[in-house]
Order: sequence, then structure tokens, then C-alpha cells
Amino acid sequence: MKKILNIISSPRGTDSYSIQLAQALIDKLNSAYPGSDVKTVDLVKRKFPHLEEAALASFFTPVDKHSEKDREAIRHSDEAIREIMEAEILVIGAPMYNFTIHSTLKAWIDHIVRKGITFSYSEKGPEGLVKGKKVYLILSTGGVYSDGPMKAYDFVEPYLRWMLGFIGLTDITILRVEGTSIPDLKDTALEKAVNAISLN
Repeated sequence: MKKILNIISSPRGTDSYSIQLAQALIDKLNSAYPGSDVKTVDLVKRKFPHLEEAALASFFTPVDKHSEKDREAIRHSDEAIREIMEAEILVIGAPMYNFTIHSTLKAWIDHIVRKGITFSYSEKGPEGLVKGKKVYLILSTGGVYSDGPMKAYDFVEPYLRWMLGFIGLTDITILRVEGTSIPDLKDTALEKAVNAISLN
């Protein structure tokens, strides 16, 4: 049994390739770890606000000095971090939009990267504080970005690897469904991605 956190950032619902591939992965995880507890957070439906002055001020105010206003300002952040800390496996769906991630996922990331809580600084530099968790990044793209001439335009995988690694999430497996807009590839893209799922 595992505690799995499934993060959805696609606005396309059941038509979303990233959501379908994530579900196929979760099905395999459930088979490998019967009775797993899966919590799904749909960032399109449960919107995380863009960071504003009140939230930023609260981030840099010691917890023991938080006012009721401060606690309300960081409520979304506290909740998101608690969900990550409770999970053993994170499944993060990240379809590509304009060569990078959807704005809902960026907003979520801004709420989970917090000094003193998910990362710290010392004389040795930054240290991630979220450790011992497995992450599966589910990437979906209309073109092919894993290799070839378009690889240089993929700002999804490198950005997510770096940001998640910054807070300590370094055990990352990439699963891709790609070529979903290419005539010769789109009909088999999802099937190929599902067959390539590895739980390593």
C-alpha cells in the first residue's frame, strides 16, 4: 500500500493525454501496491492563486508571528505542502503549452517552494527538505521533444527536474506521450506510452 498524490494540470478533462497516461500509471501502481490511497488534485478545478504581496510577506514572516491574515494568505501553500509531505509517490501531469508548463502547474510550484519548509540555505548552499519520495512526471506533447531537432525547445522536463530537485525530489521517472498532433504517430501515441510504463 502506498500513498499516491496525483497532480493534474491539463484543462482538457477526459480528452487529456497526460490524464489518461497518469491513470494508466496509477492503475499499474495499484496492481503493484494493492490498497493504495490515491489523492487527486486537479489544479484546473482547485485553483492556486498567483503569488501576491500578502502571501509573499507571510512566507518571510516567522510562523510564531503569523496573524490570522498571514495564515489565510498561505493556506493554499500549507495545504499543498502537507499533501506532498504525506505522499510516498507523486504523479505529476504536465502537458506542454507554448513549450513549457500550464500556468496552473507553475502557480502550484510557486506555493510549494518555501524557504525553511521545503528547502533551506546553509554555507554549503541550498538543500531540499522533501526527501524519500518517488516522482513520476507525465509529459504530453503534440510534437516529439524527447529526441531530435525539437528537443532544444522542451522547457517542461528540464524546468520540472530542476525545480523538484531543488526541494529534494530527485528520484524522478519521465513518462512521455508524444506526437499526438503528428498524423503518422497520433493514433498509437497513447498506446505506445502506456506500454512503456516502468515503475522503476
